Amino acid sequence: MKIEKNKKYLLSKENISSLVQILQKQKFKTIAPVVKDETILYDEIQSIDELPIGMTDVHKAGSYSLKKRKDKALFGYNVGPQSCKKFLFPPKLTLLQTKKIDGKVTVIKSSDPVEKLALIGIKPCELSAILVQDKIFIEGDYVDSYYKQQRDNLFIVTTNCTETAYSCFCDSMKTGPEATKGFDLAVTELIDGKNHRFVIKTGSAAGVKVLSNIEGIALAPDDALALEEAKISSAKNKMGRSISTENLKELLLDNLNHPYWAEIQERCVSCGNCTMVCPTCFCSDILDETSLSGEDSKRTRLWDSCFSKDYSYIHGGVVRASIKSRYRQWLTHKFASWVDQFDTFGCVGCGRCIVWCPVGIDVTEEINAIEQDVEKMKPVEVEA
Repeated sequence: MKIEKNKKYLLSKENISSLVQILQKQKFKTIAPVVKDETILYDEIQSIDELPIGMTDVHKAGSYSLKKRKDKALFGYNVGPQSCKKFLFPPKLTLLQTKKIDGKVTVIKSSDPVEKLALIGIKPCELSAILVQDKIFIEGDYVDSYYKQQRDNLFIVTTNCTETAYSCFCDSMKTGPEATKGFDLAVTELIDGKNHRFVIKTGSAAGVKVLSNIEGIALAPDDALALEEAKISSAKNKMGRSISTENLKELLLDNLNHPYWAEIQERCVSCGNCTMVCPTCFCSDILDETSLSGEDSKRTRLWDSCFSKDYSYIHGGVVRASIKSRYRQWLTHKFASWVDQFDTFGCVGCGRCIVWCPVGIDVTEEINAIEQDVEKMKPVEVEA
């Protein structure tokens, strides 16, 4: 049958296996979640047998663990400590190399290659984070050339969430549990008794082309579509955390001197874990190295964090010397000034910052605490 864009089709587990094989034949490096080091991480796979089949991750504030599911779901996990950020905005990237040839300094190509990558099984919040970083690196006045090249060589298969974790609040950020844009293919896994099926939606011409190579698929029947809707709706209703984004920017920027920031400082250890696991944070540093002979040099970009005291070093002094000021900078950037810069929030509600904070600081609790205190302080209007 003819495959069309924005249509939903029904696939079997064998069809999902074929999908991976087709992408590999098209020279894509297939990247997907795997169980590794007692977590679910992104790594290259050769077949769907390497997926975390029958496994899920348990999230709590400052805690992460794995447990077995009661079924054989391929995509029954939430999000692990890694995000897709590392593929488009690598932790370490060679920007420039020079070599002195015949007495002249010559610029040579970077040693960091761009690959054809197929990201398989990423969650809607993860996809939304990529779309946020698109705004930062390729949609502004200045384009990051490496990011753009890698982005142009990216194929995305997202998986809609039918379950959520304690730390999830993607519904508040309008980034999940269902993917609505930015994907080539979107999969919803349906396990109902002995039935194990997949509804797949095409989102791009590239997605249509890949799906057209799979034999024996048909339009998704009404019962599968109804079950998909019910499972996604259930995931939305069971979201672990929530915040109100209405007037959130104003709330934070109008309360930069709120005493609650000092209370957070008593708990935050300024380790920077939240920024390292965050799928949208993009703070970086530049390292220049020159050989002792002076014949070679290299410029490297490295991930950094606004929680680092030295990150705010400007003209002989540190601008944000206290933990309070650094936490406030991070949170207000994510939920306030980021909106002014990029017309979107810098948070996608994945909850990683809650899970991987060693002291369990919950960003949703901090925002709600400030909001509730401000509401209490509002004068009560009395009718004349």
